[in-house]
Amino acid sequence: MAVIDRMPMLITTSSSDKTQTATGVLLASLVLPGLAALAGMAPVAAAAESAPDKTTVSVKYGRYTDSQPGWDRVTVASPQVYVQAPIAGDWSLEATGVLDTVSGATPRWHTQHTPISGASQMNDQRRAGDVKVTRYFARAAVSVSVANSNENDYASHAAGLEARWSSEDNNRTWTVGLGLSNDSIDASKTGGSGPGGQKSTRDYQAGLTQVLTTHDIVQFNLTRSVGSGYFSDPYKTFDQRPDQRDAWIALARWNHYLEPFDAALRSSYRYYSDTFGVVSHTLGVDWVQSAGPWTITPGLRYYSQSAADFYVDPILNAQGQYDQIAVITRAVKRAGNNQSTDKRLAAFGAVTLTIKLAYAWSPDTDVDFKVETYRQTADWHLGGQGSPGLDPFRANFVQVGLTHRF
Repeated sequence: MAVIDRMPMLITTSSSDKTQTATGVLLASLVLPGLAALAGMAPVAAAAESAPDKTTVSVKYGRYTDSQPGWDRVTVASPQVYVQAPIAGDWSLEATGVLDTVSGATPRWHTQHTPISGASQMNDQRRAGDVKVTRYFARAAVSVSVANSNENDYASHAAGLEARWSSEDNNRTWTVGLGLSNDSIDASKTGGSGPGGQKSTRDYQAGLTQVLTTHDIVQFNLTRSVGSGYFSDPYKTFDQRPDQRDAWIALARWNHYLEPFDAALRSSYRYYSDTFGVVSHTLGVDWVQSAGPWTITPGLRYYSQSAADFYVDPILNAQGQYDQIAVITRAVKRAGNNQSTDKRLAAFGAVTLTIKLAYAWSPDTDVDFKVETYRQTADWHLGGQGSPGLDPFRANFVQVGLTHRF
C-alpha cells in the first residue's frame, strides 16, 4: 500500500500515517509509522503570499531498501518529476508524478524465526500524481488539489482544499485545510488471504506560523483525521482490525538562525494518537550549514510508539523459540475478534540519521544528494522495553536530484 501524503495540501493516499513530503518514494515499506512520520519534518518558512515569478522543474531519483536479520525485505526504485509554474500573474500550478517499482514482501509475523511471511514475494509498480492550483491575494492564498495513486492491488483518490492568510506585517500566518481520500484494495489479484475492501478518510487541519525574532520562527499544526472502512491487512492470516481509525496529530517546529556560524538549527516534535491505541512521539533536529555554494544538512530523528490495543505478542516455548502451533491456535480461538501480529503495530523505538548535500550550480540551478539510514528495535521504545520478540529492522534511502528555475 502506498504512502504519499502532503499535509500542506492535505492530500492523503493512505491514512496509515500522516506525513508532509512530496517525495512519494517510501511507498508500501514506509507504512511503518516511524518512517512515515519522519518524512514529514519539513523546514518552517514564512513569507508574504505571492505567485512564483519563475517556473521550477525538479527531477529526483530515489532508492529505498530495508531488511530484517537474514532477510532483505523490500527494494523500491522511484523516479519523480515536480513542476511549479506561474499562471496569469496571481495563479500557480503545481504537479508531481511518481513511478515506484517495488519488489519484496511484507514483514514476517513477529520474528526472523517465524515461518509465516504474509504476502510472500511481490513485484509491483505504483503510478501516482497530484495537481495543485493556487490563487494568490494580497496577504492570502487558496489552494485546491487532487491526487491519484494506482498499484496492482491498491487504488487511492484524494482531494484537498487549503486556505492561508497572513497578518499585515507578514509575521504571522494562519492555515486551515480539508482533505478527503478514498482507498480500495483488492487482494484477490495478488493472492491475499483476505478479500480487501475500501476505506475513506477525512482530514481537518489548522496551523499557525509565527516569526518571533529576526532569528526565530515557530510553527504549530493540529490535524484531526477520521477514517472508516477496511484497515486490515489482507496478506496476513487472522489479521482483523477495527473499521474505524480516528487520530489526533500535533506538530510543533522551531527554526533558529545562528549568526556566528551562518547556520540554522531546525527542531521539531510530533505527537500522534489514534483509536487503535497507538501513541507515538517524534523528535527531530537538523543543522543547516552554508559553505559558499554548498549547503550541508545533517539530521537526527527519534521515534517511539506504543502497541495497538489488539496487537498480540508472539508465544515462545520452554526453549525460548517461536511456537508456531501455539500462535495459530490462539489466533483461531480469537477469530472474529480484532487481532494482529503485524509488527508495525507493535511497541518499538527507532532512530534515523540523515545527511543532505546541496550545491548551487548557478542562481537558478541546484543539485542535491541525500542519504538516510533508519534503525528500529523494541529496546529503543520510550520509557522502557517495547514489544517482545521483534527483530531489529533496518532501512536505507538514497536520493539524487536536480532543480532548475527559468
